[in-house]
Amino acid sequence: MAAPPPRGVFVGLTTLDVVHHVDVRPAADQKTTASAQFVAAGGPAANAAVTFAGLGGAAVLVTAIGRGALGTVIRADLESHSVTIVDAAADRTTDAPVSAVAVTRSTGERSVIGIDTTALQVHRAPELAEHIDFADVVLLDGHHPVLAEAAANAASAPIVVDAGRWKPTMRPLLPRAEAVIASADFRVPGTTNSEETALALLDQDIPTVITTHGSGPVRWWHGSEFATVSPPRVQAVDTLGAGDVFHGAYCYFACQPGSDVPTSIERAAAVAALKCEIPGPRAWLHRLPDLASPRR
Repeated sequence: MAAPPPRGVFVGLTTLDVVHHVDVRPAADQKTTASAQFVAAGGPAANAAVTFAGLGGAAVLVTAIGRGALGTVIRADLESHSVTIVDAAADRTTDAPVSAVAVTRSTGERSVIGIDTTALQVHRAPELAEHIDFADVVLLDGHHPVLAEAAANAASAPIVVDAGRWKPTMRPLLPRAEAVIASADFRVPGTTNSEETALALLDQDIPTVITTHGSGPVRWWHGSEFATVSPPRVQAVDTLGAGDVFHGAYCYFACQPGSDVPTSIERAAAVAALKCEIPGPRAWLHRLPDLASPRR
């Protein structure tokens, strides 16, 4: 009998992403015509959940979407990708936040304008036990602090913290983490570079600290071990959400029997690289099963 799929709970921000691919970003008072446009659910927790589900896991997203018109579009996209939604704002008609994104086709670089959680704040967490109790991993992106705190309090599974940028709400979450995955720009207050931040996190007795550096080597610390993993070299055409994809994939591979930190990083980096070489927020998912299969 096949083992059941890993269960992941992803807690944090969901947005509606309106994405345009352009040859050149317009300057002030200029307009430009996009070569392609996409509309999909976005946000760190949401993108990680979609990735986890795409690899074959059972993904639950704890977030705030609301009952506005935009929420209908977001739900349709997430549910079509097998993500179970727990909406802490299900009784509110406020619209979910929107992110406007421009992706430069020649480099894959993206620019994002969004309102994050300001548009739809959460003041009370829903009951999470039925989801958290059976989770194999819990990811927190720190965006909805009430939800993150509730999930951290309820979790017995390993907690992964997505540390994209410093937010004061992360301070109580970091010491609870089994792993922190920090972007190159993330800084713990009082540190001046990525390595100082990693060492500061290790000083908080966090077992695993991982720092990503775009297309550069991923650096990781686990106990007394330190090493790097080089991502696959690809021609990037769309880097939007690549970090979120890495986080979701890391959570999936870390749940596999016999997994270790460097192997989980290596496989997650391959998934993020796949995302970067295929334009659009969802088209890359059809190739994802090839990377989910157990290695022989």
